[in-house]
Amino acid sequence: MSLKNNLSRLLEPFQALKSRVFATLYFAETISLLGDAVTWVGLALLAYQFGREQSAVILSTALTLRVLAFILFSPVAGVLADRIDRKKILYVTHFIRMGIVACLPFVTTPWQIYGLVFTLNVFNAFFTPTYKAVIPQVIDTRYYRQAIGLSTATFQLLGVLGPGLAGLLAIWFGARDIFFVDALSFVLAGVLILLLPGELLNRSPTDEGMAKPLSAWSDVMRGAKLLFGTPVIRFALAIEFVSAMAGAQILVNTISHVKDVLGRSEVYYGWVMAAFGVGATLAAFLSGALDTSPSRRISLISGAFGLGVAIIGANYVGYSVLLVLWLCAGLGQSLAEMPSETLIGEQIDASQQGKVFGSHFAFSHLWWAIAYPIAGFTGSRFPNQNFFYGGLLTLAFLGITLLVFRPKQVPTNPGTPTFPV
Repeated sequence: MSLKNNLSRLLEPFQALKSRVFATLYFAETISLLGDAVTWVGLALLAYQFGREQSAVILSTALTLRVLAFILFSPVAGVLADRIDRKKILYVTHFIRMGIVACLPFVTTPWQIYGLVFTLNVFNAFFTPTYKAVIPQVIDTRYYRQAIGLSTATFQLLGVLGPGLAGLLAIWFGARDIFFVDALSFVLAGVLILLLPGELLNRSPTDEGMAKPLSAWSDVMRGAKLLFGTPVIRFALAIEFVSAMAGAQILVNTISHVKDVLGRSEVYYGWVMAAFGVGATLAAFLSGALDTSPSRRISLISGAFGLGVAIIGANYVGYSVLLVLWLCAGLGQSLAEMPSETLIGEQIDASQQGKVFGSHFAFSHLWWAIAYPIAGFTGSRFPNQNFFYGGLLTLAFLGITLLVFRPKQVPTNPGTPTFPV
């Protein structure tokens, strides 16, 4: 009976796909997320073509510009989602991103990468809040939570699994041709969005509390107060910073390590990133069974610790061992990052969750904006010890997080804010 109940809870979010409109929207978003992963693996390969000494700096700068675009433009996009035809926002941003990605195979200087990456993610920042605002319009109220849960889980999963899948594509496509595959993903997602009924995407919501998107700075501030005012969520968010510190090292410095230190080709880079994705996938499916505690402390702490341990010795092992370490790193990143969204759903009242999810989106990207330049610095200054120093930083920040942010107990009444709003 217990196994049957666990399986039922695992499959519950997929009930939202009973809605044909939401299913179409969901698959468009999933294809878009996969395309985003392909973009970054392709950029890692492209950055390396400009030289080993520049690759870490180029990639860390590009990734920082990505999250900077999210932080700056997502609140504006939330406002426009209330005032402009939402269907038009969704498909226009997709086709514009397709055009930008199709330009990446032809870049010849780093500044062209920076300009294209920033512009690409400005439009990406407009898509995500609009997508979240559309969900309440296209789904029956009884399936709303399942739809949000499925969307959130997919976003989290593909954030760590996507690079592995893209790494497999990189085995068959070169550093530049992979961007044409990326562009095709945006075309497919855009076509799916064109099939959606525009009047449904723009109708007035029937449940104002649940349907209201993140649309004003006051909502951002209120969401931030709830986010940091709930001890277990605050601790999970701090663990995400620890995870970002290690994850940035992996995304920025793996390409130069595989090609220069280990002397392997791009195919081997694809396989090592695929190992990272396999680890993330395993943890995503097992995390619910491994840790059912209200605070998810076991998952959070073990994931962050595993990440630090996995990367700290990566500079001193051969390729076969690196595959195992990146598999473990993928496990750790999923265990460290996935509980945050679940805790928000469990600890925050439903009427406030939109603000908190939006605030979490901004702050989680801010952590990566801090981590990417650090990874670029260690990669350029200490090319043979970058992962060692990254691992030391990861474990040091984990220790600080355990001392400063770990909550003493989980609130006995989930959904009750612990910060005055």
